[in-house]
Amino acid sequence: MKRYNSIQEFPRQSRAVATTGTFDGVHAGHQTILKRLVVMAEEFKGQSVLISFDPHPRRLIHPEFSMELLTTLEERAELISELKLDYLIVQDFDDDFSKIESIDFVRNLLVEKIGVKYLVIGHDHRFGRNREGSFKHLQEYAPVYGFDIEEIPAFDLEAIHVSSTQIRKSIISGDVKMASRALTRPHFITGKVIQGKKLGRELGFPTANVGEVHPDKIFPAEGVYSVRVDILDDPKLTQIMGVANYGKRPSIGNETPLLEVHLIENGQDIYDRPIRVHFIDRIRDEKKYNSKDDLRAQIIKDVKVARAQLLS
Repeated sequence: MKRYNSIQEFPRQSRAVATTGTFDGVHAGHQTILKRLVVMAEEFKGQSVLISFDPHPRRLIHPEFSMELLTTLEERAELISELKLDYLIVQDFDDDFSKIESIDFVRNLLVEKIGVKYLVIGHDHRFGRNREGSFKHLQEYAPVYGFDIEEIPAFDLEAIHVSSTQIRKSIISGDVKMASRALTRPHFITGKVIQGKKLGRELGFPTANVGEVHPDKIFPAEGVYSVRVDILDDPKLTQIMGVANYGKRPSIGNETPLLEVHLIENGQDIYDRPIRVHFIDRIRDEKKYNSKDDLRAQIIKDVKVARAQLLS
């Protein structure tokens, strides 16, 4: 997959089969659209193109709200590349771009600049200034500007409509298993192991404190989770079983939430190394313990539960 940083720098294609959207999370519904895109590109003997946006349009439209991204731009690109697309365009979503009218977006950018001959869009997709463009508009534009269009219906999982919003709600509530089903993989957080107070080591359970996480990345509800961990600078160190605590650690008295991970299978020092934590299941809420012995006893129980969840 080749990546471009704007529509303007993208070389016009002869038979582009395209879709547009932020695709935060690259969840099951997104994957359905992108897989269809690849299939149609093969049928058309054309090129599969995803036009995505960064920053997320909500950053401009609702700057007062926190972003809570399921995936950062780089994580998104990594996941999208696994679906075998030909091209990814990451368009800067700034004030000027947000004011482009829907007809100009279709005519000037999709058709004339990119060379779209077939457009695949998701259910209830909106585009253009003030989200004025709809599938109905695209049906009107298609014969005029010489492209075909297909709308992919909403994707449902266990009677729940899969959307980035619903997945965020699951993660915030701590239901990482539900989020995993909708994402088709566990929700993960990427960061770097930073120096901590080494209190876990004193208890016999050394932990890796995860820092340098993208500021817009969504975290699960505070609590204890079974996790699998990848050490990103070593392809052999993947899917290591672990227990993670995200929160203020009431027994210690942190003021700000912290993500720390105890590796069950691998005791080596991973300080200053890039790490990815995959949240598999929730174990319990955070709780304050009156002594180190009580806390140590609880961690032993957490490790046992985590093993059972990870090996089930």
